[in-house]
Amino acid sequence: MSDNQSWNSSGSEEDIEPREEPGHPIGIAEFSGYLSKWTNYIHGWQDRWVVLKNNTLSYYKSQDETEYGCRGSLCLSKAVITPHEFDECRLDMSVNDSVWYLRAQDPEHRHQWIESIELHKSIREGRREKGGVQGRIIIPPPLADSGYGSESSLRRHGSMLSLTSATSGYSATSTSSFKGHSLREKLAEMETFRDILCRQVDTLQKYFDSCADAVSKDELQRDKIVEDDEDDFPNTRTDGEFLHNNNGSKEKSFQSLNPKEINGIDFKGEAITFKATTAGILATLSHCIDLMVKREDSWQKRLDKEMEKRRRIEESYKSALNELKKKSHFGGPDYEEGPNSLINEDEFFDAVEAALDRQDKIEEQSQTEKTRIQRSDAVSLGDAYSSSGTHRFSNKVEEMVQSHMTYSLQDVGGDANWQLVVEEGEMKVYRREVEENGIVLDPLKATHSVKGVTGHEVCHYFWDTAYRSDWETTIENFNVVETLSENAVIVYQTHKRVWPASQRDVLYLSAMRKIMASNENDPDTWLVCNFSVDHENALPTSRCVRAKINIAMICQTLVSPPDGDKEISRDNILCKITYVANVNPGGWAPASVLRAVAKREYPKFLKRFTSYVQEKTAGKPILF
Repeated sequence: MSDNQSWNSSGSEEDIEPREEPGHPIGIAEFSGYLSKWTNYIHGWQDRWVVLKNNTLSYYKSQDETEYGCRGSLCLSKAVITPHEFDECRLDMSVNDSVWYLRAQDPEHRHQWIESIELHKSIREGRREKGGVQGRIIIPPPLADSGYGSESSLRRHGSMLSLTSATSGYSATSTSSFKGHSLREKLAEMETFRDILCRQVDTLQKYFDSCADAVSKDELQRDKIVEDDEDDFPNTRTDGEFLHNNNGSKEKSFQSLNPKEINGIDFKGEAITFKATTAGILATLSHCIDLMVKREDSWQKRLDKEMEKRRRIEESYKSALNELKKKSHFGGPDYEEGPNSLINEDEFFDAVEAALDRQDKIEEQSQTEKTRIQRSDAVSLGDAYSSSGTHRFSNKVEEMVQSHMTYSLQDVGGDANWQLVVEEGEMKVYRREVEENGIVLDPLKATHSVKGVTGHEVCHYFWDTAYRSDWETTIENFNVVETLSENAVIVYQTHKRVWPASQRDVLYLSAMRKIMASNENDPDTWLVCNFSVDHENALPTSRCVRAKINIAMICQTLVSPPDGDKEISRDNILCKITYVANVNPGGWAPASVLRAVAKREYPKFLKRFTSYVQEKTAGKPILF
């Protein structure tokens, strides 16, 4: 056995790890590839380059950045791999409190990763077991040819006793005679004594077996002599020879066996050495017993202390677990919107409501800064909005406009299918509950009257993307994908994420139209319709859930005649607004949460937007 596998002479309590020998590397072939790693509830799943090497799992931002160092790593020795119960592409890696949520591109890819990780762990654990056993075995060097009596044959440990001291000091088992020696050192001595004793027992056994064989051969020889010369009576000489004098010429003799000649073994020396070895074992064993007795009290105190510590930790763990269940914020992907979410509807709603409250507070703080930004109000003439144009979606736009003019302006106040959910002053919000495949598709309709603004002005600020970020607080970013005509654009926008709900995005065509009244006594109608479309430059991604919308803002301006010859002022105008929304949010958000959020957010949106239009048009010429 090599030196690095012998007992640690310093008496350390730690096991000795097996070292890498030349030509026998410890590591096996590495495994690497891209996996999606859960980062946090803001950024969600991100692709990371993951490397499995030398019993360690490391990840990098990308394959090109491996030379700059890993962003994190896990040792597989104590890691627990948990394939997800429902998601066939996901596996979780945990070491104590640290958890990595990983997703492969498909179930087969996940299976390859799990097999590679388990292979690394099993090989590593096998080496540790082998190295740990070898690290505890002490094999003494070949014993001297002269026997076992030399002290050098026993000095396999820094604190090892010689045979002389063991035999002469058998009674010296007090702790003072072993001062400075640990129990582990004494156990090492016991190992060495045991090996020597086993060799001595084997040697003595061989000696006794040889003696037994010699006696058997002697008896056989005697029986043979008696059979050959049964009529003669031999004379026995003192030298052990038997003489047969039948004819005076034939003489046969038998020499008695000498033990010293059997395998050249010194029986007396072997017996003395055997006695000395057993005495050393008894002395060391006695000292071990003394050490354990003296340590018993301290061990018991440490045990009681550890048990009390464990009891407190268990109580703290239970308390923390109960607190965690009460909280609505959980960091892992299992506690966000999804088909197998572990968060219940109440917790989901509380989290969404808290996030919306935070957004409202941030919006109030930033609203003052927004009002300072002045933009030129370049408004196109009304003739530009009289038709749907000649672009490829013009027929679809015309169809949507006619549908809204026919159905959206109908009074729903007496319809039993529509529920009045909010009534604040002139504003009323109605909802009709509709679900399809578990997804809430409730149509919503709101009516409102706003003084001092016209239908043209309301639709202008609702349609023009230049003002979108001033009044829309739920949008994270947006861009115009394609401009179809002066009054039609295709817009892509992502909405701010409201944890634990997934982030939504929407791609829609927005068109603004002016519908002339068929009767001169009726007001003209301004309308903005937004409906979902597909576009090659804004395809759905895994980062967001794509929502589908069909929304219309329909406005009519009512003018009350001024007194006398006065000109019409903003005090004489009133805008009647009808807002309809049909939204398919997609995803797996609970129905009760979606309805509660809609009831809260739609009235706030109408009040916020109409107040914005009033502020923007105050003191400016009326735009009919």
